[in-house]
Amino acid sequence: MKKILFILLLLPGLLGAQTKRPIVASDLMKIVTTAGTQISPDGSKAVTVVVRKAVKNENEYYYTRHLYLLDLVGTAAPVQLTFGDKNDGQPTWSPDGKSIAFVRADGEKSQIWLLPMNGGEAHAITKEEYGARGPVWSPDGKKILFSASIPFYAIAGKTPWTYERPGRAQGDEPNFKNMKADEKKKVTTSPDGSLDEVRAWLAKNMSESNPRVLLRQNLQGELNLQPDEEFSHLFIKTVGSDEKAVQITSGFQNFSGAEWSADGKTILCQSRAYKVHPDRERDNDLWSIDVDSKTAREFLTMPGYSVNNPGYSPDGTQILFYAVPNQNRHATQVQLAVVPAIGGKPTVLTAAFDRDVSNAIWSADSKSIYFVAQTEGDIPLYSIPAKGGTISKLIGNDSGVNDFDMKGDKIVYSLTETKNPWELYLYNTKDKSNRALTQFNESWMKDRQVSTPKEYWITRPDGSKVQYWVQEPVGKKDGMKYPTILNIHGGPTAMWGPGIFSMWHEYQLENSWGYGLVYCNPRGSGGYGDKFKKANFKDWGNGPASDILSALEDASSKHPWIDKDQLVVEGGSYAGYMVAWLVGHDNRFKAANAQRGVYDLTTFLGEGNAWSLVPNDFGGFPWDKEIRPLLDSESPYTYVDKINTPLLIIHGDQDLRTGVIQSEMLYKSLKIMNKPVEYIRYPKEGHELTRSGNPGRMMDHMLRVIEFFERYVKHPEPPPATLK
Repeated sequence: MKKILFILLLLPGLLGAQTKRPIVASDLMKIVTTAGTQISPDGSKAVTVVVRKAVKNENEYYYTRHLYLLDLVGTAAPVQLTFGDKNDGQPTWSPDGKSIAFVRADGEKSQIWLLPMNGGEAHAITKEEYGARGPVWSPDGKKILFSASIPFYAIAGKTPWTYERPGRAQGDEPNFKNMKADEKKKVTTSPDGSLDEVRAWLAKNMSESNPRVLLRQNLQGELNLQPDEEFSHLFIKTVGSDEKAVQITSGFQNFSGAEWSADGKTILCQSRAYKVHPDRERDNDLWSIDVDSKTAREFLTMPGYSVNNPGYSPDGTQILFYAVPNQNRHATQVQLAVVPAIGGKPTVLTAAFDRDVSNAIWSADSKSIYFVAQTEGDIPLYSIPAKGGTISKLIGNDSGVNDFDMKGDKIVYSLTETKNPWELYLYNTKDKSNRALTQFNESWMKDRQVSTPKEYWITRPDGSKVQYWVQEPVGKKDGMKYPTILNIHGGPTAMWGPGIFSMWHEYQLENSWGYGLVYCNPRGSGGYGDKFKKANFKDWGNGPASDILSALEDASSKHPWIDKDQLVVEGGSYAGYMVAWLVGHDNRFKAANAQRGVYDLTTFLGEGNAWSLVPNDFGGFPWDKEIRPLLDSESPYTYVDKINTPLLIIHGDQDLRTGVIQSEMLYKSLKIMNKPVEYIRYPKEGHELTRSGNPGRMMDHMLRVIEFFERYVKHPEPPPATLK
């Protein structure tokens, strides 16, 4: 009788475990994320942007971004503040907590909107021709500072650098783009007229982008060519006034990352007085702007560093900023630094920490600084004394802090972990208490079965250590062998691990389809220090490949369920490069998938907007006599004739970060040689296809990869994801 009673007591739990189902492709639509979280001035509430995926008419997929209010004192559920089909973001509280300014994307140009917290509809407070973004309240709450990007043709005067149009002078033709209709009529244009009239006719055509005339070095944007330079300028809008916002910066110069001084008289920001074309200049200095006179001056230059994103301490005595070493462009690490607000010698705080830092925030008492940093597969939240000293980790074991804000002793942060892709939490720095603020994903994740990564390290011949993880297929049974995916990260300075959100769903989906997973952070990855990050200099191929394959071999030796005869490999961006490299040098894989990749480094220099990786990572250009042979030997395309593994190549039609021509070269060459290859091109997609692309195409992408692998592998039994 006791045994029967015991079994009956266990039955609900057993049934619950049995009814959990694996992650499927459409679960992507259920994943909710947040952004731009900010705590109210009194610390009782927080506002956040909730990002959801949606679909209408069966196949029209899109994102929604709305503001939600979080209760930090009680336990009330999050309250949606904004609605409709417009996307909202960048919320910021007024100093008195009575209003929230935010950015709404309405049409081509976003504008600043104001939401009263005592009731009432949100309303636009800007109607800027070139849009508005990044609202920052003045300390007295009467004004809002914001940024807008002004196109080159709309800026008066001449550039301080040499006009980069051979044989022509700036201003030697009509500026049609900046003319009103009646002014255009006064200009004589003719294809059969004088040279001036012909030039005017050509200029008119150019103003209509028919054709596009490209004069700049960095001609590629993310999705389209960008013939016109734009310059970020600062504006101030008086709240409650119908008067137009006042532009406080001007010229052919960028001003961004701006913040008010405590007395509201000065704006601190990052900028650079360009002496050469901005495309040829990558560094910033700190600048201050007098609000009344609109006078801008250089506040801090730091030899050996580019400096940006300044922030005043709450007591107004110190300025926090990021310092990025600029002596060696290969895989630099962002560091935290401070400088007295009155000027003086800056101090780098995190040089010995040896990690990339981000999201830095002052504590309320100005004595500490909180920040996050990618570290060995995680993204922990850290603190450091403002005067320097011991760095302490607060949050982040086998997890990643994606975003956080701090007021007093409260920290609101978003966290990614294996059991839940994204949720918001409240942490108290005094009593160390921690509680969930949302259940956006918990609500549906409680019925899902996930695979938990297991961490390992291997030591390489040079003494360096490489970290890797293994995830078992869902439903794995003892004594059976399973096909396994070797998944590789891009960058090459990216880092993967349990704390990285971008691969959460894809990993779990592949486990649900009966695949094991192995992924590692080879030399060149972030999260392991400066030396490790720079260890792939002039070596994108053999060195990292040996780390990756050694991790795979070590995993296979530790996990007998990994079927070494049923291995496949995939990766995107730099990892697309690595996949092509591996199958050009190794025949162990049954199938491979290279996505959004770089395959020929010389071609990449010309067609990709990330072209600076070539001189930065290889020490020169294709026309340098000693560099061209290196680029050829390090290009996967050089070994295209050695590729025998069935290969699926994927690229976005508008991916200008790596460019599309190299993928066409790789595909066509394999096709000419009658090798097993398939080529997928996604319309309207750029390089971010797998991270922030159209949700429908993201699902299509993942399933096409799995379907391709299914052609070449065998499972010991039907995968859980295929069972209904």
